[in-house]
Amino acid sequence: MQNDEMIWQVINHQFCSYKSNLQKALSDKRQFCKHPYSTTGVCNRSSCPLANSKYATVKEENGRIHLYIKTVERAHSPKNLWEKIYLSRNYSKALAQLDEHLAYFPKAQVHRNKQRLTKIHQYLLRMRKLKLREINGTKAKLSRVHKKVEQREERREKKA
Repeated sequence: MQNDEMIWQVINHQFCSYKSNLQKALSDKRQFCKHPYSTTGVCNRSSCPLANSKYATVKEENGRIHLYIKTVERAHSPKNLWEKIYLSRNYSKALAQLDEHLAYFPKAQVHRNKQRLTKIHQYLLRMRKLKLREINGTKAKLSRVHKKVEQREERREKKA
């Protein structure tokens, strides 16, 4: 059986390999989580994917959006701990799928995942638009500025 509170005590007070600190000032110490399944990126009890047996996150892989749900029954096998569910490319259908799969999750976590889905969906749309522009040839080609060559030519012009 996985005990969430005991795991959080170890992570919070002893050691977590995903934890990183950012010190804005000497007194202000912020902790962030680098775990790939973290929804917020902030290291706290409610948003820690390791210390919550009921956890879900939305990720993008190769242009497809996936919903990863942590299932407690698979805790004995870390390789299969996360259930991977493909979400639809249609935004409204993907939101409906999120609601369906996360029906019994805390409302705050559902809201965070919806925000993450929105952000990922928007940047995938931008990527598709950019790719279409490249295919159609409307994008202006960028040429590299050869700084070394231009400086050499300037020196030669001054000498001549």
